[in-house]
Amino acid sequence: MATRLTELLGIRYPIIQGGMAWISDAGLAAAVSNAGGAGIISTGGRTTEYTEQEIRRCRTLTDKPFGVNVMLMAPNKEEIVEVICREKPAFVTLGAGNPVPYFDKLHEAGVKVIPVVPNLRLAKRVEAKGADAIVVEGMEAGGHIGTLCTLPLMTQVIPEMHIPVIMAGGFADGRGLAAALLMGAAGVQMGTRFLVAQECPAHPNMKQKLLEATDTDSIVTGLTIGGAVRGLRNLFAEHFVELELAGETDKDTLLKMATGTNRLAAVDGDVEHGMMQAGQSLTPLTAIEPAAVIIERIIRQARETLDKAATIKI
Repeated sequence: MATRLTELLGIRYPIIQGGMAWISDAGLAAAVSNAGGAGIISTGGRTTEYTEQEIRRCRTLTDKPFGVNVMLMAPNKEEIVEVICREKPAFVTLGAGNPVPYFDKLHEAGVKVIPVVPNLRLAKRVEAKGADAIVVEGMEAGGHIGTLCTLPLMTQVIPEMHIPVIMAGGFADGRGLAAALLMGAAGVQMGTRFLVAQECPAHPNMKQKLLEATDTDSIVTGLTIGGAVRGLRNLFAEHFVELELAGETDKDTLLKMATGTNRLAAVDGDVEHGMMQAGQSLTPLTAIEPAAVIIERIIRQARETLDKAATIKI
């Protein structure tokens, strides 16, 4: 399945795995890359030592291209970028901040640059500054989200871009991949779909909650304080939203409440008091399977969907 994304990264299928903090490690990244996609190691909340170690570990697990995600809100982002430039993964995705100051340094190191953007204005800006491709993420995604949905973003961003566009937010099966390709995307990014991969290190308690989730089980916290985060409903998320809507708790207190809750759920397995970051497409998560099985099913379904689309008479 050849697209501008597969050509850019030298991968078999136009699927990249989302960089999920505390979850996207070398094991998961290598499994996705070995299956024909492009895996990503997340550095959110991590040290430079961890970053170096995981990049090197990933190279022992795969000879296929993989990337690293940099959260630009991190206090050690400069040091993380230095490690990436030294270790030279195939590409880097950058989000939650201004990625432009890092373009030249990463390009000089031979690392392809793929910023994550939530709207057309920022998409045009990073393209003009030399991005190799972009991830355009709709608010259906898990974790930190913007304000626009995926379909309007595809409608408005893709026709304006000259570089490959990777769509994200709500993609979990081959029909979604086919839809994105038909609208002109070069591929999709999936995060939540790989939370139930066998190789994913998310705590078993969190994986079980994902398998049990229905289509209405996602919730957004932080809307009133300018830091919206999507995850699964639980005691923490519902209490947080209750305090937000009451309007009696200040922003700093709310932020302090949320600090560390992602790790609490993903690593420690506290699925009631931690924030289980996940997107809206939940019902396709029905079993814990190898990443290769997940990707092969997605590609098979995408091909079937595209074949059916070709038979529609107009």
